[in-house]
Amino acid sequence: MRVLVVEDEKLLADAVAEWLRREAFAVDVAYDGDAALERLGVNDYDVVVLDRDLPVVHGDDVCRAIVEGGGETRVLMLTAAAAVRDRVAGLALGADDYLIKPFALVELSARVHALTRRARPAAPPKLTRAGLVVDPARHEVYRDGRYVALSRKEFAVLAELMRAGGAVVSAEELLERAWDEHIDPFTNVVRVTVMKLRRKLGDPQIVETVPGVGYQIR
Repeated sequence: MRVLVVEDEKLLADAVAEWLRREAFAVDVAYDGDAALERLGVNDYDVVVLDRDLPVVHGDDVCRAIVEGGGETRVLMLTAAAAVRDRVAGLALGADDYLIKPFALVELSARVHALTRRARPAAPPKLTRAGLVVDPARHEVYRDGRYVALSRKEFAVLAELMRAGGAVVSAEELLERAWDEHIDPFTNVVRVTVMKLRRKLGDPQIVETVPGVGYQIR
């Protein structure tokens, strides 16, 4: 799940991004509204954490652009303004949720998790296939009843393969959904992550390679 954090206070933006990465999100950061619009023109995001009072391009204009784009991106708007009229104005622009500064990071991540569930089609609480049980809420994986400890990226890749319901997922799609924009598009990180995932899941192998296409769990 991919998130864009747009905040001109660099320390706060970086702290929010690092916190969300610990929650297994792929996170990009922009420090002004113009940079945010550039990233939105290139990448698809499940959620944008958007400061309202931005330099260069105001957060209100960024929110309008997201809404007018007609996609499924959800907007969590941040502001220091606590007045009801300010919250109403932000929601009227098309923001899906509103959080007042200062805020607790644990609350912010809870709201982002809630918005990602709304951004994607409804999925069962647990993903099951081929003897695997993946619990996205608890970040737990079991194979035939055996607990499997995975890294954040291994979990993210497995979850995307499970959500595909048996369809093939390309390496490019996995890069886009599980890593942020700083990843080298020519890297072999997906192949390496799948290799580690297979080793941890054990035999018989269930993550199949479709040559020239991608990966799937039948």
